[in-house]
Amino acid sequence: MSEKRKIRLTLSPEAERYVRRDAPVEVRALAAAGALPLPPVELLTVLFVLCHDPDARVKERARQSFERLPETLLGAALSGPANPAVLSYCAQTYRDQPERLERIALNPAADDATISFLASLPHKRVVEIIANNQQRLLRCPEIVEALGQNPFTGRAVIDRILGFLGLERHPHEAPEEEFEQESLGAPEPVTDEEARAVLAAVLGEDVSGFAPELLEEGVRLDEDKTRSLHALMQTMSIFDKVKLARVGNGEARALLVRDRNKLVAAAAIRSPKVQEQEILAFAKARNLSDEILRIIASSREWTRSYAVKLALVSNPKCPPQWSMRFLGHLHERDLRAIMRSREVPAVISTQARRMLQKKEK
Repeated sequence: MSEKRKIRLTLSPEAERYVRRDAPVEVRALAAAGALPLPPVELLTVLFVLCHDPDARVKERARQSFERLPETLLGAALSGPANPAVLSYCAQTYRDQPERLERIALNPAADDATISFLASLPHKRVVEIIANNQQRLLRCPEIVEALGQNPFTGRAVIDRILGFLGLERHPHEAPEEEFEQESLGAPEPVTDEEARAVLAAVLGEDVSGFAPELLEEGVRLDEDKTRSLHALMQTMSIFDKVKLARVGNGEARALLVRDRNKLVAAAAIRSPKVQEQEILAFAKARNLSDEILRIIASSREWTRSYAVKLALVSNPKCPPQWSMRFLGHLHERDLRAIMRSREVPAVISTQARRMLQKKEK
């Protein structure tokens, strides 16, 4: 078991007298009720300490007060210079209250571990706030990892992070209505030194840390070697995976595009080295995320290919709103196959039937 980290808290003499372990239990219990003439940050800190009091009655009363603090007082406390440990406890306590979490996400006093935790929660606005802080993203890959695994991380967030890491959104990708409406505002500035450090790690030419089988084009791997490389990738940092998406070969991309982290998978599909035959294989794949199929479907360049359009419509993982767009381009023979398919969504097969009936009239 890892050793617990000792937390150092700074309190005024007035506040400290309520939390000293040698203070009478009655005094600590009275303080735990929360009715103290203290500034918001100090009151929050006192209750945090008392939530860990050795006396069960004091601890429970402090916990109840912590959860019932007035919104005005709590808002000021969560936005103020609170101790990182206090903000971490608040993030856990208020994990289902996004408006409070937004204040913590915006607070520079919150530590990176707390922000990583917030980045994993199902609150879209919190995700957007975190993704806007490039300084944190640069210094803490765990935050980027959490954002990439969060289902509430939208395309605008993915594009912003990948763009900053040198993998811009393809100009031939058509925007979606949802994507166009997503507004993040201007990102927080980063220093040149911070930007150079991360971009050197992601865009640098040093590839010595990668297996040759993931770099040399034309390599064909057997099943055992593919499993071995897949296991190796699980040990890589997210920045290393993004770099590999840029410099790796087709085998690397085939593994990375299936990564459970949406940022990694999107980096693979947007690699400057990706080939047309790879796009067709990805469009056919049933084990990719719908986000990857959405990126392919939104590309004017890739969907010029009839084979890609047919693969997307035939793929049950392709979002129906995209499949519907390509139905009108399919030959009658393929429309009949889609109509009979039990794998595609019912709305797609039904629309294929209607189109055939209209042609027969």
